[in-house]
Amino acid sequence: MIHKMNRRTAMSALVAVGMFAAGAAPAAAADMTFTLATSGSETDQRSVAMAEVFAPMVAGFADYKPGYNGSMFAQGTELDAISRGNLTMSIASAQELAQFFPEFSIFATGYVHQDAAHQVRVFNDPLMDPFKKKVEDELGVKLLSVMYLGRRHVNLRFSRDEKNVMTPADLAGVNLRMPGTDAWQFLGKALGAAPTPMAFTEVYTALSSGAVDGQDNPLPTVVDAKFYEVTKQIALTSHLVDLNYIAFSKKTWDSLSADQKMTVQRAADAAAAYGRLKQLDKENNLADFIRSNGVEIYTPDLDAFRTHVQGQYVGSEFAASWPEGVLEKINALGN
Repeated sequence: MIHKMNRRTAMSALVAVGMFAAGAAPAAAADMTFTLATSGSETDQRSVAMAEVFAPMVAGFADYKPGYNGSMFAQGTELDAISRGNLTMSIASAQELAQFFPEFSIFATGYVHQDAAHQVRVFNDPLMDPFKKKVEDELGVKLLSVMYLGRRHVNLRFSRDEKNVMTPADLAGVNLRMPGTDAWQFLGKALGAAPTPMAFTEVYTALSSGAVDGQDNPLPTVVDAKFYEVTKQIALTSHLVDLNYIAFSKKTWDSLSADQKMTVQRAADAAAAYGRLKQLDKENNLADFIRSNGVEIYTPDLDAFRTHVQGQYVGSEFAASWPEGVLEKINALGN
């Protein structure tokens, strides 16, 4: 089984937040506009979830106006725009928040989140309260819910007969393409590989020619970029369970009535749950498609990878900003 949050769990989450409840939004005419800026396209699963789930649930009192492909605000400027009062909402990454608050880097670190369900438990746990409060108090942004983006896995161009990856030690000497920032390169080393910085557009050719031995990306990217054509195996390392937060203007939030706040919160949770279910289903179905193209997909020793990778972060510059004890609390929420 590739994912741990199944359809029944996700559907229960949808029902719990009231997605299917009749009359979730007040009947009053819309008297405000919620603007959302995202770098994603209109067909991006996060965009679809917001348009198809969030917008109808708040329609009784707010119009919904999205801006796709960075058309409203450029990628990376959305949180500033919310802070200045020029934008209502964005779909923000932990990496973006870490630019303002370095401690958020813990949520963009290898094996901090174990799966989609763990992401939700972490976000809703009291351990997140100081993080959320700091963002509200210092940036004027309220984090409503967490959206699942997918899990990154190690993809290799040679077969398991040549290299069977079960533990980090098995990646020794493997030339693994990783994005070029220091944080990404550190993660590649922590996995046990020899990371190579390379532009995404060069990866297919590099795999085909043998310039690199592998790359790491979620299964949807493997299909979109046709990496399965130049890949023989995928070890489901799940070394980064990537996420976004539904970020909302604290100023706008404070202007809402109690009923409106409840509706906005339920709408955000419902959109996140809907998108999570769709993304998990997509990942599972794509695995079957990739296998049908001759790629072997298997699960290595995840405990060995998690222990090794997290051990590399302890005492590193990336961990210096993490509040004491938070990593242990996050791990305790895992399965």
